[in-house]
Amino acid sequence: MKSVYTTGEVAKICKISQQTVIRCFDSGRLKGFRVPGSRFRRIPRERLIEFMKQNEIPLNQLDSGKKRVLVVDDDPAIIDMFVELLEHDGRFEVQTASTGYEAGILTHQCRPDVLILDYKLPDVNGNVVCRTIRANPAFQHMKIILISGVADPDEVQELLAAGADDFIRKPFKIDAVIERMLELLAL
Repeated sequence: MKSVYTTGEVAKICKISQQTVIRCFDSGRLKGFRVPGSRFRRIPRERLIEFMKQNEIPLNQLDSGKKRVLVVDDDPAIIDMFVELLEHDGRFEVQTASTGYEAGILTHQCRPDVLILDYKLPDVNGNVVCRTIRANPAFQHMKIILISGVADPDEVQELLAAGADDFIRKPFKIDAVIERMLELLAL
């Protein structure tokens, strides 16, 4: 567990730009120190935690190093399959939702790295969830994989235009979805 972080490490943990970290440091909102004889800034762990709490940035990325995945589907069997495989893999922390509304709340709370999103949800369609997420600059880093039985190529293009990084047709092979997720995360 690290005790002191660079501005680049803080940017990655907080999912903000390094320039934003530097501005927060220079304005005094993020406490730390400069390395003597250089321009380099360093942020002690306790000060980083204070900053993250003040700015409502989830602390879960600080320690685990695992990628956060949010699986949104109204089919419990699909959710269980993803949870079992991804948690068994060991590189992922998995949250689940069964509606678009829950997906929105959990996206804000856990700030996932990847969203595996069913197109047909009981309350709103996945393209609406996707567009809403893409409208928020805080979630630009997030990768979105839409999954659906939709077969019409025009509809698939609409889904991709809504901001999805990829579209996978149901029925799918779970290994193919996980492989694509790993590619998008560059793991």
